[in-house]
Amino acid sequence: MLANIVENIGLNSKEAAVYLSALELGSSPVSVIAAKAKINRVTTYDILEKLIKKGLINFITKAKVKYFNATDPEIVALEIKKRSKDFEEALPDLKRLGGVTVHPTVRYYEGIEGIKAIYADTLTSQTEILNYANSQEIRLHWPTYDQDYVTQRANKQIHLRGIAPDDEHGRMVHSHDTENFREIRLISKEKFNFTNEINIYDNKVAIISFKDELIGMIIESPEIANTQRAIFKMTWEFCDLMQKLESGLLLSAEELMANSARKQASIKANQAEKTERVRETAAEEKKEENQVSLF
Repeated sequence: MLANIVENIGLNSKEAAVYLSALELGSSPVSVIAAKAKINRVTTYDILEKLIKKGLINFITKAKVKYFNATDPEIVALEIKKRSKDFEEALPDLKRLGGVTVHPTVRYYEGIEGIKAIYADTLTSQTEILNYANSQEIRLHWPTYDQDYVTQRANKQIHLRGIAPDDEHGRMVHSHDTENFREIRLISKEKFNFTNEINIYDNKVAIISFKDELIGMIIESPEIANTQRAIFKMTWEFCDLMQKLESGLLLSAEELMANSARKQASIKANQAEKTERVRETAAEEKKEENQVSLF
């Protein structure tokens, strides 16, 4: 049973037998492992060398004798998971090498239950969720949204960064950011109002429309998700800039231009004053020279 499982990670039957024997025996010389695996000593030594290259065996030398140890199975399992994850992440590039075009997958949802399914999918996220949302819309259609969804997301420690219209609903939601494991920035409702919701997470972009009928979709594509992340980052920084302008921490473009004009005018006035002083000084010196020449 164990031999079959070990063989499934890419070992042949003899390699599996040697690994399991080394694991059971602990630190042992090749002769002991060979006897346990019921394989001749020379073949066992060759197999141990191969398993060392695969990271499944390590050794120490005592009194010129090598003692072999099997790598902890838990470490082996973690390494296998890592390799599998690396391979999965490289799939788009591997497919492109083979001339395969990677198309985004799109799933459509309708009605409140369909919308709830979209939110449930975001709870599987391994990344933070980036979000554009009108704080009022979802709560109108799903009154227990905060208890049913927000609490779950916070308990799962899935952080959310959101941008929302600056209205009473947005301010109310924003006031509970800390306990709900999120950070929301508010943006002028008059200038940038929106009712649809967008969530960006993992390699997915979820879009929900609350107008007329409840419909939504999840687009799965690394390229689309990464592009939307870049756009969100730009908008996030813009919101920060607007907040600083409104709080007086930064000057507006008009104020900067006015300050610049005042500085330029002051510089010109100083230059004119210096020029006038130089002219007056020169005139005085010339007058004195003329007076001296008379005597």
